[in-house]
Amino acid sequence: MTGRWRAGVLLAILWVPAACNSDVPVSAIGQITPPGLEVTVTRVATHPFLARFNLRLTVRSASGCLATSDLFPDTGGVSRRNIYRGSLERLYVIGQFDVRRFDLQSCRIELMEFRFLETGLGFVGSFDTDASGRWRFLSSEERPERPFQPL
Repeated sequence: MTGRWRAGVLLAILWVPAACNSDVPVSAIGQITPPGLEVTVTRVATHPFLARFNLRLTVRSASGCLATSDLFPDTGGVSRRNIYRGSLERLYVIGQFDVRRFDLQSCRIELMEFRFLETGLGFVGSFDTDASGRWRFLSSEERPERPFQPL
């Protein structure tokens, strides 16, 4: 084994762990007011190298309401979820391929079709990676709305 070959193998061994995704859940929390909701989207890598993640939505209210739902998985760079406020104490969590509506009165998260969204939704923020690649909630004051591109 030559010195160059050994150095290449050593470099590859050191590089691989840095490039791996961890299967440890990473949660981002957004404080939405009013009505004082805590919205969490947890992301778990499903592939060691590719940008593939399972996503779970949790909504908790100050009154004790707690609702959870699995979101459409990220199968390649589509983890971002935009949060919108609707009427009647409703929040919408919109991704590239799915919409979830949270209703505070019933304390339920429902899967919705895009064509049945309320009109006049107000953008609250996004769950996304920031400039440093960290998964977090970015409020509308931190970053403007980034609409999804139609497929």
